[in-house]
Amino acid sequence: MSEKSEIVDLLESIASILEFKGENPFKISAFRNAGNALRRYEGDYEALAAEGKLNEIKGIGKETGRVITEFIRTGDSTLYKEIITGIPPGVLDMFSIRGIGPKKISVLYNELKFESVNGLAEACRKGELAKVKGFGEKTQAKLLEEISKMEYNRQFVLMHQAERLSDKVRDILKSSGFFDEVSVSGEIRRNMEVVKELKFVVFCAGISETVAKTISLFVNAISEGEKIVVRDFSIPVYIHFSESQSSFVKQLFLTTGSEEFLKNIKATEVPEKLEEEKEIFSHIKMEFVAPEMREKEYFDITAKELRKSSDLEQEKLNGLLHFHTSASDGNNSLEEMAGYGITKGYSYFAVCDHSKNAAYANGLNEERILKQKELTRAVSEKLKTKVYQGIECDILTDGALDFSDDFLTVFDFIVASVHSQFNLSENDMTARIIRAVENPFTDAIGHPTGRLLLARDGYKVNIKKIIDACAANSVAIEINANPHRLDLDWRNVFYAREKGAFFTINADAHSLSDIDLTRYGLAVARKAGLQSSEVINCFSNEEFYKFLNRKVKRIYK
Repeated sequence: MSEKSEIVDLLESIASILEFKGENPFKISAFRNAGNALRRYEGDYEALAAEGKLNEIKGIGKETGRVITEFIRTGDSTLYKEIITGIPPGVLDMFSIRGIGPKKISVLYNELKFESVNGLAEACRKGELAKVKGFGEKTQAKLLEEISKMEYNRQFVLMHQAERLSDKVRDILKSSGFFDEVSVSGEIRRNMEVVKELKFVVFCAGISETVAKTISLFVNAISEGEKIVVRDFSIPVYIHFSESQSSFVKQLFLTTGSEEFLKNIKATEVPEKLEEEKEIFSHIKMEFVAPEMREKEYFDITAKELRKSSDLEQEKLNGLLHFHTSASDGNNSLEEMAGYGITKGYSYFAVCDHSKNAAYANGLNEERILKQKELTRAVSEKLKTKVYQGIECDILTDGALDFSDDFLTVFDFIVASVHSQFNLSENDMTARIIRAVENPFTDAIGHPTGRLLLARDGYKVNIKKIIDACAANSVAIEINANPHRLDLDWRNVFYAREKGAFFTINADAHSLSDIDLTRYGLAVARKAGLQSSEVINCFSNEEFYKFLNRKVKRIYK
């Protein structure tokens, strides 16, 4: 089964190569549109492909449908292989550099004769690219910066990608029948937001014989003592072998890490004959630390109560907050989103479509918001639940919100977010966000640093000052659960907890399936020991309503 994201990436890659080659703009658009259409589609696209009916998805035509169908069946694309013929691999590598499009890459290759990222980087370091018309010193500096980031980021995958790889390897190991026990360890066990390597600990009889058999399960695997290194995937996989239960427990503890955590607790003193991890902590006279909290930051927590393991779990989330519908840039109707949320155990909702300034996302103006307000009442009544009228309100450059204070009274719940002008100075961006926090109508600050993991750095901002302002103004700080964001970073959650801030864990869902991304937000929240009492989504409907009315009286209940 092909991952939808792989097919979307293929269609975008084809569009980019066609643009690089100067092909028909309509053909280029067809592939980009098909990728966007497939990304938005919530149905069983593989069933449609099997029936030859992919063109029933608006935006997918005959040619793009053939490419999708072939990839589903074979995991490959004849068209892609045809159009890259003759293009040096190093040039194809340039398409991964953020901030440089196909047309610029065409100039670099066809006119300036660059055939590799390394060659391009060397020219930038020597100042040669700045002399070329259409580039300049700023472009040269930015290119060099992005190349450096690209090379560094390639070591990692995002949490959800690592989870898929981990599940795949675990299934291979478990289905082999070679092991009495298989456990995920390392960065995945610690809920890291980006993952550099996968680790497993396995329990079996006869290590030497089982190591040899395990190597045969993979294409590119070698033994290193009592572990195997597998390089079949985008990141390396380490499989550690144990012959006894006590050895298994110790291996699991040591491979979980982190390295800095183990150094702090002098893990070299851990004896062999212990049957569970809690005994290890007892032996070193330390309270048990949950795997996800085993980071060097744990030792910076001064308040003992903040060192407790998190009690957060999906079942404790009552409110589905900050989600989008087809009224702005979402895929599904309000009724569909709330209906699906009910099946996941949510008991109240706050729809937060984009505000009018977000024209690129079909943001709602005042008239459309008033119509949506009536819809929230109708959906609440039909589904016998509570749907609050929310908004993801743009924070304008000066820190004002996207509507007048008079109109802000219409909303039940307001998430204020930065979606533009990312390049302000740290002082200006900090002041901008603090002004929004201090607006009495603001209930939460969305994705506070604007980062996209492994893709875009957050904007320059003094996050501690933002946290201070949120705590002082009783404004919840979002932990955006989209695995490309996971923003606020868990490292900053410790400080926010010390300041007594509230939090909200939101998938920022744009489709039904996006709602399920909430688990990634929960995973990183648990890294900071966050408790359900600190998360407004965990409030009962009555408690949430009190929170909404803590500073201003909302017009509608």
